[in-house]
Amino acid sequence: MTIVSMRVNGRAVAGEVEDRTLLVEFLREGLSLTGTHVGCDTSQCGACVVHVNGSAVKSCTMLALEAQGAEVTTIEGMAEPDGSLGAIQRAFQEHHGLQCGFCTPGMVMSAAALLRENPSPSEAEVRAYLEGNICRCTGYHNIVKAILAAAEELRAAPAAAE
Repeated sequence: MTIVSMRVNGRAVAGEVEDRTLLVEFLREGLSLTGTHVGCDTSQCGACVVHVNGSAVKSCTMLALEAQGAEVTTIEGMAEPDGSLGAIQRAFQEHHGLQCGFCTPGMVMSAAALLRENPSPSEAEVRAYLEGNICRCTGYHNIVKAILAAAEELRAAPAAAE
């Protein structure tokens, strides 16, 4: 067993793990952050996407030990400081970008990574970016609408603060 430590959603955490423990297992079982879902265990579905040092990663294919010292953000960390939904989460709710909700955490995390890289994506760019995420319910139309709406809101936010 090895001690692993990192910052998760801005909080310093540490825990004892077996060397083979996946990051998704550490988050869900070790830290009780169950918003990150396990859908396939093969890096196909994207339900387990989290951010590690600002990059979107599929946590079912990363060992917890590889995140030693890293800054990790999960879906729980996407909320506003007051606990209300963040802009992307609100957009998914307002534009019906979810049905069963199983893929939603990974979709939101992937969308956040996309919008950090490209604040003004086209519909085609959103669809291309989401190729690593599978939704078995929605057909993606409302997911794409939600991400485009979130992009618009996030671009307008700095102007509203001035």
